[in-house]
Amino acid sequence: MLKVLFAKCKEAMISVLPVTLIVVILHMTPLIALSNRELIIFLISALFLVLGIGLFNLGADLAMTPMGEHVGAGLAKSRKLWLLLSVCFAMGVLITVAEPDLSVLASQVAEVMNGTLLIVTVGVGVGLFLLLAVLKIVFHKSLSSLLMFFYMLLFALSSLLIVTGNEELLPMAFDSGGVTTGPITVPFIMALGVGIAATLGGKDSGENSFGLVALCSVGPILAVTALGLSVRGDLGYTLPDYSIDAHLGGALLPTVLSVVEEVAIALGLIVIFFLILQVTFLHLPRKKLIQIAIGILYTFVGLVIFLSAVTIGFMPIGYTLGTMLAKLPSPWLIGFAFLLGLVVVLAEPAVHVLNKQVESITDGTVSKKSMMIALSLGVGVSIGLSVLRIYLDFSVLYYLIPGYFISLGLSFFVPGIYTAIAFDSGGVASGPLTSSFILPFAIGICADLQGVDSIMSCAFGVVAMVAMTPLITIQLLGFRAVVSRKVREQIVMRRILDAEDEQIIDFM
Repeated sequence: MLKVLFAKCKEAMISVLPVTLIVVILHMTPLIALSNRELIIFLISALFLVLGIGLFNLGADLAMTPMGEHVGAGLAKSRKLWLLLSVCFAMGVLITVAEPDLSVLASQVAEVMNGTLLIVTVGVGVGLFLLLAVLKIVFHKSLSSLLMFFYMLLFALSSLLIVTGNEELLPMAFDSGGVTTGPITVPFIMALGVGIAATLGGKDSGENSFGLVALCSVGPILAVTALGLSVRGDLGYTLPDYSIDAHLGGALLPTVLSVVEEVAIALGLIVIFFLILQVTFLHLPRKKLIQIAIGILYTFVGLVIFLSAVTIGFMPIGYTLGTMLAKLPSPWLIGFAFLLGLVVVLAEPAVHVLNKQVESITDGTVSKKSMMIALSLGVGVSIGLSVLRIYLDFSVLYYLIPGYFISLGLSFFVPGIYTAIAFDSGGVASGPLTSSFILPFAIGICADLQGVDSIMSCAFGVVAMVAMTPLITIQLLGFRAVVSRKVREQIVMRRILDAEDEQIIDFM
């Protein structure tokens, strides 16, 4: 086990190293003036980040993925559709309500929107769309058609939100789609899809294994947008304390304990559901249960270490980078934001789970390397465009509407499995490191360039951009594969037609 953990940590170190090197190199230039204390805390946090990702990935292999697959397959084999749908809906609601990032979202709009109502509504939205995703697998419906319908509905609601004068809520609403599919829920939901598709997915079980995260990301956006229609008055925003001392000293233990509580609640709900299903009809052998229990422990410890390191070391540095680099000429800042996006996605823990599952389901047709390149390019472009939007101060819809139209248009020209993988990857890429490092980075830039009053409309929306651009880059990967196959077929056909008659053997 230690050998496997070492390999996971080595892989995590390769992922975290680029971000760390960028910060260290900037510290050695006149552009960034970090104190020695800030740099040391950041480097220590980076080491803990490596350990946290390593433990999480090991836990996902031992527990989260097997649990999801067993629950999905077990419910599907029962042939009781009502049971399958009921469990999936309840699981979607409760796990989402316990997601730590959702509480942060609710606190941002607490002055004009009831926080509890928002959390429950978003939870119901995820539950309903998880139920819808399961129905898609059971009845073999097209993911592209469903996504087309719901995004059209979403943009219609967005138009109404603009008419009512609450367009400041739009970036927050679209960001909610990324933050509610966190590192705890994503591996479990993806594996749940694999288990259900393996039993009920039919001949397209590989394609049907994906798409659950994609649909679950739409629910929160629709929920927050719909709630925004009832909001009256100005939406206030208070800039949080991003100083590195905010989570150190006497606040260190409360910060870690808060993370422990959040992870325990979210992970505990999944475990309780699994144990109930184990007692009622799964009946897995004791050896398998012991392996899952060890995996859950690894997942818990890994996530606590990861989220604590991100909160203590990466969030303050992200904000500091934003405020200091905002003084650069716009082309340099946009170029740096693109570079940061290229490497930050490498350290998202759930990305490694997705890439491994994609390679496994497609039998290597879509490799981890090609997935990572497509994701990195997508996230890099998204953060670069987000910084440009902060400079020019325009609505995020000018990006999102054309972006989603391109994404949905590409779905008609690429194999369905690429579309399903692409839309899943959007929710996976916009994970905790994006919301806790890139979002403070964008807030820092906006606070310096446009002022605190513009943060809601300008800085928020970066998570939504990170969730959108991989939809295009990964489908372009599929489009390239289609074109390459057709070119090869044409070359083969031309060789056959150009062959001399004596080379063709007549068996008649």
